[in-house]
Amino acid sequence: MRTLVVGGIRSGKSRWAEETIATSLAAATPVRYVAAGPAADSDPQWAGRVAKHRARRPGHWATVETADVAAELLRCPDFPTLVDDLGTWLTATLDRHRGWDGGSVDAPVDELLSAVQTFSSTLVLVSPEVGLTVMPASSAGRRFADELGSLNQRVAQLCERVVLVVAGQALTIKAPA
Repeated sequence: MRTLVVGGIRSGKSRWAEETIATSLAAATPVRYVAAGPAADSDPQWAGRVAKHRARRPGHWATVETADVAAELLRCPDFPTLVDDLGTWLTATLDRHRGWDGGSVDAPVDELLSAVQTFSSTLVLVSPEVGLTVMPASSAGRRFADELGSLNQRVAQLCERVVLVVAGQALTIKAPA
């Protein structure tokens, strides 16, 4: 089953996703945790957030840090996977494709969606929900919000389950048929 977990900043969506994938599998089943964010080398605050996420994960989970989430999903489509998060992936994609200056991210978004669609194991994707954060006043901020909103909608179409996390509480938006 594919699950999209959305929520605002610090809503508890990552923790909920981690707990959900862990409890949906047999005990001690390995999980691949795909961290789509930037390395924590230069920003102490970001490093602290990354460290907290790492500390929550069971020791038998494998962590892959990559901006190429589609390739990672295609590499092992039958391995239970959690991707955290699509917002940081989109930021890196906009950077690589000059999206902040009008460049297109259509091709990498389509590649990601194709990888999600063909994924054959348990997949949990975490993403910030655009409407639950501050609305940016800059053109780059608006571009990000527009692209993320579109991406979330398209990923939700491919997922059997969509969950909104608010204040650590999960609300099912779409349930398996």
